[in-house]
Amino acid sequence: MKQLAFYFDSQYCSGCKTCQVACKDKNDLGPGILWRRVYEIGGGTWKKEGKAWVPDIFAYNLSLSCNHCDDPICLRVCPTGAIEKREDGIVRIDQKKCMGCRYCEWACPYGSPRFDEEKGLMGKCDMCCDYIDQGKMPVCVSSCPMRALDFGRYEDLLEKYGDQENIYPLPDPEITRPRLIVHPHPAHGQGTNRNPHIINREEVGIG
Repeated sequence: MKQLAFYFDSQYCSGCKTCQVACKDKNDLGPGILWRRVYEIGGGTWKKEGKAWVPDIFAYNLSLSCNHCDDPICLRVCPTGAIEKREDGIVRIDQKKCMGCRYCEWACPYGSPRFDEEKGLMGKCDMCCDYIDQGKMPVCVSSCPMRALDFGRYEDLLEKYGDQENIYPLPDPEITRPRLIVHPHPAHGQGTNRNPHIINREEVGIG
């Protein structure tokens, strides 16, 4: 199977959220619904140097959508068969079959499927498969001014960029085997033991 995937380079992401806005605009998403979310990660504290207290902090951004997993748990738990995996690995929700039970949302460790209150249905990133079928790139990739996002065959991305690194706050990749490769920001290593946390939790929809 030709498995398509996303690549994200955190060191080049400025946190402008153009990818998030472009996705929302293309898919005509209502208030509070984001299929691509830019997480703002930060942490650290103050430390004493001599008689002075100086900031010892770090911050980086992480742009996430559906990772079109090799073993999508959302597909396995859907009671109506509304979630399908295409030949190219893209995981889609057929809203004609969806009954809005939200099982996929609760099961996904990335929280990618999102409930549309107005429609009473689930939705999520489909990697702009309509664009891909026309030979174009996903809108999040083409809109990124810093070129922090890329997509293509997973094997080709691995060869080009190297293997993925599992940075905070991503869950264990063995749960669903996400087709996502992340190049971490240098600040990620600085924050390993310094209480990293998601700054914009309400915006990305995790309370």
